[in-house]
Amino acid sequence: MADLSTLARPYAKAAFDYANENGAVNEWEDFLFIASTIVKDKSFQPLLDNPAVSAEQKSAALTDLYDTQVAGANDSAFKQLLNSTQGHRNTEHYPNVSTALSNFVIQLSEHERLALLPEVYEHYRHHKALSLKQLDAYVTSAYPLTDAQRELLQSRLATSLNASVVIHESVDASLLAGATIKVGDKVIDDSMRGKLQQLKTQLTT
Repeated sequence: MADLSTLARPYAKAAFDYANENGAVNEWEDFLFIASTIVKDKSFQPLLDNPAVSAEQKSAALTDLYDTQVAGANDSAFKQLLNSTQGHRNTEHYPNVSTALSNFVIQLSEHERLALLPEVYEHYRHHKALSLKQLDAYVTSAYPLTDAQRELLQSRLATSLNASVVIHESVDASLLAGATIKVGDKVIDDSMRGKLQQLKTQLTT
């Protein structure tokens, strides 16, 4: 069976193409972010997995939450999350879920694909970045990057990808040395741990 990322791709492309053509890229992105956050929450799983709850009810639960907690709220945890998350607009006014967006969520629900929303969101963001010629690079290094390393890495990635690059950094000491870089579906493992694992695989095959 295809993995979640593969299954999510066509939904994300269809969503972005529609939103881009209709000038609603940010609105769809905001909703997909909140919906993916809800779907990942363990408290939502019983509803998601309950066969007695119809597809329309499941999709309505997501759109209604957004309309009441984001579009219709002066202040809420979801609204604060949107305003504080990199890449999203910081605004007081978010529109209600449109009919087209609601229909998209219903379609996902009818095909039992609501669980794909986190992956749909990530692919959607990737499509948006490509349209803006801007890509996110997630860099995990054994030690914090120096300013010089960060600038060099950003420059090289921008040249190879022909796009502006936003670097998101994290540190994982278990890598021992080096770093891993993830851009979209592509992962470059230049860590010492990765090299040792490759050597182990070569020696055991």
